[in-house]
Amino acid sequence: MNAQSDSKSAVSEASATKAIEVRGLTRRFGDFVAVDHVSFDVARGEIFGFLGSNGAGKSTTIRMLCGLLEPTSGTATVGGIDVGRDPEGVKRRIGYMSQKFSLYERLTVDQNISFFGGIYGLDQTKLAARRKFVLDMAGLAGREATLAHDLAGGWRQRLALGCAILHEPAILFLDEPTGGVDPLSRRQFWRLIDALAASGVTVLVTTHYLDEAERCHRVALIHAGRLAAIGTTREVKQVFAGRPILEIHADNAVEAMRVLDASADVEKTSLFGTAVHAVLRRAEVTPGQIEERLRQAGVQVTAIAPVAPSLEDVFLDVIDRSSARDERASASERVGESEGRRRSDRR
Repeated sequence: MNAQSDSKSAVSEASATKAIEVRGLTRRFGDFVAVDHVSFDVARGEIFGFLGSNGAGKSTTIRMLCGLLEPTSGTATVGGIDVGRDPEGVKRRIGYMSQKFSLYERLTVDQNISFFGGIYGLDQTKLAARRKFVLDMAGLAGREATLAHDLAGGWRQRLALGCAILHEPAILFLDEPTGGVDPLSRRQFWRLIDALAASGVTVLVTTHYLDEAERCHRVALIHAGRLAAIGTTREVKQVFAGRPILEIHADNAVEAMRVLDASADVEKTSLFGTAVHAVLRRAEVTPGQIEERLRQAGVQVTAIAPVAPSLEDVFLDVIDRSSARDERASASERVGESEGRRRSDRR
């Protein structure tokens, strides 16, 4: 009896550390599968980055977790509340900042704060305190009468964030919050995210800025609706263990890629600015050997050296591998259909 009680206690404690639990979450639109059996957990106080190209399924996943879109199948709990059973309960307990500007542009800064405070049911005393917090956080003190439409992009994003956390939610969803914002404003915005996480708020953020993803405690990479990798940035970069990356500067990058792509020692190449990144199949291959191969092909190398994999390298590798798996699965399905037709014809 004691052992059973201890086991239940351990399970309860483990669940208590998780702000978000997702199991087999799926969303179909007709025959199109936008999110395909996605599973992951997010710990309390964690900044969890959700990465993927446009159309990968990031926003659809967030909308399901926020109770805005009903899952086709699978389960998700947010703050201990089942998204499928009580979407309205989830909405009351989270903050959500959408991809697009989520304020009323014809209202002033102060009117937006008051409006969202009313939606969240804040009394006058609480609203006054949170209003001061938002104005200070967003750097908008003295601009209370300015229309939201007239604010610069960085200020608008910080005001939108402030309105999303007026009610002090324990879990915050940010859907590409820094899209179209200048680099300085992005940096300032991420300082606010760091401060929120330090105070215990759980943040799930989607982004396609890979430098932002480096600031997350953990990241998940989604491609074609499927989770392709998950872990800390250091962990997901282990996909290149035993597959060194060389950064090559040459007088003709396109020709260098053509030569290397034909080499048995090179798995693949990609352009990074003016440089070429070459993924080697074996750790034993040296930069000198690759440089000599290029020289013999008439390509002048100005610099060549091993580099640590970046998240961009990981992202491209994940897409390549996922696409290759999909192609193999499609080819296998075509072969199966062909065999089926042959058997049918024989009959």
